[in-house]
Amino acid sequence: MLTPQQIEQWIAAGLPCEYLQVAGDGQHFEAVIVSAEFAGKLPVARHQRVFQVLGDRMHSEIHALSMQTFTPEEWKTRGTQGQNRHG
Repeated sequence: MLTPQQIEQWIAAGLPCEYLQVAGDGQHFEAVIVSAEFAGKLPVARHQRVFQVLGDRMHSEIHALSMQTFTPEEWKTRGTQGQNRHG
């Protein structure tokens, strides 16, 4: 069964993240992703970038992935800092 940690590793390997957390039950996953690469990009473009990193896994292994994507500046203004850091 697919784990949230596997998805975190795949995303972190292809996208520099200041914060990354994935939760899920093996089929449905939720991700919070903070990356400087998102600067100047609309949410759709941010999601496309993550889908690009995950590649064919989005069709074959990951059945559902919802995402919240932030730049480091947006994340700081939320007043929320996380425990898991990749980067």
